[in-house]
Amino acid sequence: MDLACTPYTPAEVRLVVEVVSPESEERDRKLKPARYAEAGIAHFWRVEENDGRPVVYVHELDPATATYALTGIHHGKLSVPVPFPIDIDLDDLPR
Repeated sequence: MDLACTPYTPAEVRLVVEVVSPESEERDRKLKPARYAEAGIAHFWRVEENDGRPVVYVHELDPATATYALTGIHHGKLSVPVPFPIDIDLDDLPR
């Protein structure tokens, strides 16, 4: 991976994380996931705020339908084995 390179091909991307803001809500919830799925990106996370705390929606690409399936909604702690093992205390993130 070239850290100086900003454009990557979909084949090089294992995970896309979108942080939703009021201005990007519709794009991040509807448009972008469909485009990422169409490109074949296997993992998509959407980070939103609920009562001032982060919530992470974890999706995985269903190869049969080429759409994302929700695999978890994480409050307080994000712990998943794919696309790589990660264990984060969401409540410890700066606000």
